[in-house]
Amino acid sequence: MDADLIQFLSGFITPERLTLFNKILSQRTNYLTVVLEDLYQTQNTSAVVRTADCFGIQNVHVIENKHAFEVNPDVVRGASNWVSVIQHNGTAMNTPEALQKLRSEGYRIVVATPHDHDVALENFDLEKGKAAIVFGCERPGLTEWAMKEADEYMKIPMVGFTESLNVSVAVAVTLHHLTHQLRNHTDIDWHLTDIEKQEILLNWLRTSIKRVDLLEAKFEELNK
Repeated sequence: MDADLIQFLSGFITPERLTLFNKILSQRTNYLTVVLEDLYQTQNTSAVVRTADCFGIQNVHVIENKHAFEVNPDVVRGASNWVSVIQHNGTAMNTPEALQKLRSEGYRIVVATPHDHDVALENFDLEKGKAAIVFGCERPGLTEWAMKEADEYMKIPMVGFTESLNVSVAVAVTLHHLTHQLRNHTDIDWHLTDIEKQEILLNWLRTSIKRVDLLEAKFEELNK
């Protein structure tokens, strides 16, 4: 039924826009995903969503423990329409459940922080499987829960006096490097599945078409 609905709704956007949607979908990936743990500056979270869109990362997971996620429209520049932002905010401490759920979906939990057993970004092994890269709150950093749940630790090597990057910059550096490596890796199937593409395309169509609810009601009526 989704395929039929997609075909129906596709008639209400231009062929050029539909071609663009499919072109971008061909470069999207869920092989890597970003996890933001309790960022308190909305501009940083919004900047990460925008960065994810630029580098073809479809899903961004936002863990809300003390700080709720709010889109900053001046920063995100519409990227939240195209990137799936999954919010984890059911309890006072959402980190363990969020990371365990990602692990159950086949992701290894990779914490972005210096650690005794860390690996430099340039040496990160993409062949080991899907990875959820976890970045922490601006000042306190990652919680003990995040560190405890980690399967691996990764750092961005630095040679200056300053020991850390702004979190949105750290995400951008990481995604630029890893997505470049991923797309040039012949042995990893990083593309979305056909089902994932259908689900995302349907969401993008719904986002793009005015009064899409009326059109979907008409579709349902025609297909009774």
